[in-house]
Parts: sequence; structure tokens; C-alpha cells
Amino acid sequence: MTTEPTQPPPAPAADPAAPPVPPAPPVPPQPQSPPTEGELTGNPDLPTAATEPEAAPEPEAAPRAPRRPRPVLLSTCALVLGALAGGGVGYAIQAQRPPTPLPKLQVARPSYPAQVVDPAAFAAEQPAPPAIDGDLRKLLVSAPAGSGPWSDLPDKPSWVSVGDLAELSDKPELAFKNLNSTGFRRAVEVNWKKDDIRYRVLLTQYAPDHSNEARTRHGEPFADDANGGYTVDDVPERWSDSSDQYYYGFATAKRGTVQMSVEIFSPKPVDSGALKDLAKQQWERLV
Repeated sequence: MTTEPTQPPPAPAADPAAPPVPPAPPVPPQPQSPPTEGELTGNPDLPTAATEPEAAPEPEAAPRAPRRPRPVLLSTCALVLGALAGGGVGYAIQAQRPPTPLPKLQVARPSYPAQVVDPAAFAAEQPAPPAIDGDLRKLLVSAPAGSGPWSDLPDKPSWVSVGDLAELSDKPELAFKNLNSTGFRRAVEVNWKKDDIRYRVLLTQYAPDHSNEARTRHGEPFADDANGGYTVDDVPERWSDSSDQYYYGFATAKRGTVQMSVEIFSPKPVDSGALKDLAKQQWERLV
């Protein structure tokens, strides 16, 4: 046993084939936090002035949308491609066909078998002509001898327009509309004045398909075969343009499409006999 110190074993020789180990990177210095009040005073029991705020939690990632099932996507693509392919094939087939000519726009006229028409039977099937036709002025009575004109009204048988006829009504606008919408055809009148009594005789004719518009009033009969009558008012009325009073008498009748009316305006009560005679005279000219 010797007292010489033992020598450490020699270090192994470096392997020339092994790469050198890089040195470790230096540790960056950590920032020092400012000393607290306890560290400054040397009393560790004092609370610190402030604590380090906690880090905010990172936002969660948005949920990912569910993926479309692959069979549904494949089916949709197949339908679209099938529709496009079918349309293309149909267009190609139609383009190869010859054009079809369109039918003619004008068709043949209908033909009827030749047949001998009986003139008498054909005339019997036609609508009957109006009972009264021609010049209505010739059917009006004439003003009697010794009479004079009544204002600017015609004192001889004359034609009357639909506007003039509407003016005789209390509501001209409504009367004008009704006459034009109910088949008014024509009218004639004659007016005169005698002994302060005013007379008006009017004939109004309607179209054949509006013969019902020729109306009459019920009253005392003035003729046996007349389909109308006459009335006499007992209460006087006033003229619209003056304060004068008048008594009113009215007679009416109808023949076919013609309506007859006879009016008397008298400052005294109307003589029913005179009204009856004048209405009968006018009626006999219609029949």
C-alpha cells in the first residue's frame, strides 16, 4: 500500500465521426417585478399593493359546420348532369327532324245545302213591324182656331230632341240619362195657348225591343178602346219661374211603341170634359 495519490483515468479520446455538441443557449434574464411594500419595510406580513392580473382565457374556436353527406351531394350533381344531358339529347333529336308545316289560318267557310225558301213563310217568321211608323208629326192634332203660341214652344207639330224632352222634367239630367238608356227613338209635340189655358200634346216612340217603356197612367177612361185614362188635380201648383198658380190635367195612352200624353195648365180648375175630348181626338188619330 502506497501513499501516492491515484491518478484519474485518462479521458476517452473524442470520436472523430461524432458531430460536436452545440453549446446551450443563454437563459434570458427574467424581468424583475417592483418590490412590494413588505419588502421595502422589511415586514412580510403587509399585503402587497397589487397583484399581477390573470391572463385572459383564449377564445374558443368556432364550431365547425357539419359536412354535407357525400351521397346527397353526389345525388344532386347526378340530377343536374342528367337534366342537362337529357335536354341536350332532346335538342339534338329535334334539330335533326324535318320542320312540320303549320295549318292554314283561314278555314273553309261553312256550306249550307241549297234549299228553296218560301217567301211567305220567311216573312211570317220575321219580327212584326212597329204598329206606328212614318212621320209622327202627321199623327198630332193641330192647334185650334183662335189659339196662339205658348212662349217659344212650337205651336205646330214639330220634332223634339231628347235634350228638349228631358228639359220638361223636374230632373233634366236624370231624365236625359233614362231616355238614352231605355230605347228612346224619337218624339214630336205641339203647344198652344188659348184663354190663358196652355195645352201640350206629345208623342214619344221607343225602339221595338223597348216597347214596355211606353207607359200609361191609370185614371178615368176617355175612350172605350183606349188603354189609358185621364186625371184632374184639385190642388193648384206654382210655376218654377213665377209665383202664379195653375191647375193641372193629364191624359195618357199607349199604342204599340208610341206613348201619347195630353197636358193642360189652367189658372182655374181644369175642365175634365175638355181634357177628355182632346185626349179622345188624339187617340183616334193613332188608331
